[in-house]
Amino acid sequence: MRALILLAGFYLVALVVLGVLVGADAAAWIWGPHLLALKVTVFSALLGLPVLRGLFALGTDTGDGPEALPVGEPDQPELWRAVRSLAERSGTRAPDEILLTGDVNAAVSEDARLLGLLPGRRRLYIGVPLLTGLSEPQLHSVIAHELGHYGNADTRLAGITRRGHDCVLRTVESFQEQERKRIGKERSRQEKADAKRVRKGRKARGVDTGRTGLRYRMMAKPFQAYARFYLRATNSVNRQQELAADRMAVRVAGRDATASALREIAVLDAAHDFYRSRYALLGVEAGLLPPRGEVVGGLRHLLADPGRRSDLAEMRGELPDDEESPYDSHPPVAERVRLIEAQPDDGLGAAPARPALALLRDTGRVLVELEDVLLTPEARAMRRVEWPELAHRGMYARAAAAAEELRTALAAAGIAPGSPTGELTALLDSADAGRLWPVAGHLPKSPEAARATGRAAREFLRPALEAGTHRLAELALVETRGAYWELSWSERTRLRLPRAADPGATEEAVTAAVRALLADVPDTAPLRTLLAG
Repeated sequence: MRALILLAGFYLVALVVLGVLVGADAAAWIWGPHLLALKVTVFSALLGLPVLRGLFALGTDTGDGPEALPVGEPDQPELWRAVRSLAERSGTRAPDEILLTGDVNAAVSEDARLLGLLPGRRRLYIGVPLLTGLSEPQLHSVIAHELGHYGNADTRLAGITRRGHDCVLRTVESFQEQERKRIGKERSRQEKADAKRVRKGRKARGVDTGRTGLRYRMMAKPFQAYARFYLRATNSVNRQQELAADRMAVRVAGRDATASALREIAVLDAAHDFYRSRYALLGVEAGLLPPRGEVVGGLRHLLADPGRRSDLAEMRGELPDDEESPYDSHPPVAERVRLIEAQPDDGLGAAPARPALALLRDTGRVLVELEDVLLTPEARAMRRVEWPELAHRGMYARAAAAAEELRTALAAAGIAPGSPTGELTALLDSADAGRLWPVAGHLPKSPEAARATGRAAREFLRPALEAGTHRLAELALVETRGAYWELSWSERTRLRLPRAADPGATEEAVTAAVRALLADVPDTAPLRTLLAG
């Protein structure tokens, strides 16, 4: 009933707005001249178009379902057997499809009909990172939580709520899109007018678009206000549904397994983001990806590394203490764990168990097939290399990109482009000749830095010069002494000379040598010695 009332409320707001526009048109035709009435009608039609788009968006599908790999029961009998057993214990019908995703998440959907009165086809989405990082009992609690949404009929009305949400937001976005178009056109007009004035020797007026698109902003306000109300109302119900689903998970899988699963998912979420940026996508700039199946499946290396265990254990004990917002669809994780752990001991415990990934048959093949679904055609065409090569070549590409501004500055200062070693040597020669800072003056500057002089100008340039020199020195060490970036699942990827005993010694030496170069009295000897070995 609440979902239907909220949806009807949107239509009421839209009809009121359209009624005002139609009333303005009628008044203009009755009491005004025909030319003015025509202008008002055209203007009203332009303002009413975004509202009509929102009204007719109810029956459309946004198509934002997650990209996923369907797995059939013949291929994955053990996973299906576990899900069917959990559905029976939850007192609900099992899903008709199970789909694997690349997210640290699980979800359910249902194609209900007749405003949720008739059930429809059910889908269960399971993120492979959950299978990678959770134990089997923990995964059971996650699946039982999602099945609880079926049992509580949450998915039956989710379609109405989602479509109403889409209608409101599409209307607001339509007004904002029209506003952006008007601002873009007005900005372009004013810029052309200023350029014309400058060509005639007159002063430019500058660009001012403050009042442009004002009518669209004003029209969007009632829909923005209703969108905020809609989100607060629907998300308060969503939070209640999540707590009810948690209670179902506790009843089916046990208190300890459910609480530990929530703790582990918070850790997995952070670890997965770290893994993607520092490992899986490290070589994208160089056109490289890890071996087939490792873009998603490589997370297991990070989780299994002994050097990461203490960090992960600390994260499990310190859940994020987020404040609850009326716009959140889920209660804070810490609050959910507190409520679960406050329940009486059910005796099920959280005994050691095998990893949830063991539920999959032929895991390597599944990971490869999932990648084919998740990756774009451009990504699938990238070259696959082993992890050590990916770490080195990916970091080399990033270092080269970071050194590009300094290399451009060297060229602008008259130093011919060449190899990193040659350019670094030329920079050192410039420092010995007292021309280090004039060369650095060709680096990009902010307006404030461009106005500075003397020591203040040097201090503005120092961070960019230090960063660029550090990267250029790394590239030169790779070229002259065979240095390489070493893969580590315990620590960040570091540059290392072939015979360096300490993994961090090479980077420390480069940092010290660069700082000596940028001292008040430049000393180039440390960098020259480092290059010469």
